[in-house]
Amino acid sequence: MTELERYRDQAAAAAEELVQAAGLRRGQILVVGCSTSAVSGHRIGSASAPEIGQVIFEGIRSVLYPMGIHLAAQCCEHLNRALIVEAKAVPGADIVNVVPRPKAGGSFATAAYACLPNAVAVEHIRADAGMDIGGVLIGMHLREVAVPVQLSNGQIGQAMILAARTRPKYIGGERAVYDESLK
Repeated sequence: MTELERYRDQAAAAAEELVQAAGLRRGQILVVGCSTSAVSGHRIGSASAPEIGQVIFEGIRSVLYPMGIHLAAQCCEHLNRALIVEAKAVPGADIVNVVPRPKAGGSFATAAYACLPNAVAVEHIRADAGMDIGGVLIGMHLREVAVPVQLSNGQIGQAMILAARTRPKYIGGERAVYDESLK
């Protein structure tokens, strides 16, 4: 197995585990930020690798697409952490005009833009779960309340994976009754 194949498999396994832990369903959104530099053992933003971005995209997409779960690929800070997503995932959203590139948006977002049907860029989203590959800070794109998910394999290549699911807020205090299925 090549290193790129290993990255693809690790990405798919992480996505599958997160989808299960978060209880994601058809139509929901998983936001993913990925530093291909970190995956290959370099400082974030210093060694963008389109081939790594492509295989990680393919691995994650192979899990999400059959389940009808939307992928939102976070761009790097050069594009203000905009997101690349299929237009049908964000009806009525304010679309922004930008095309990511490996050193201005990131290799992962570039792969998403090239491969997602009718890909658009948006500045804001409220995703149902998220995966941060390499410490790129995706929290701003998650719904409240984010709950950490510890994955059994917390790495792709040399990059650490941080994952989260979301749940509705608990309100009402000690006398309130909660729907346990929404945890």
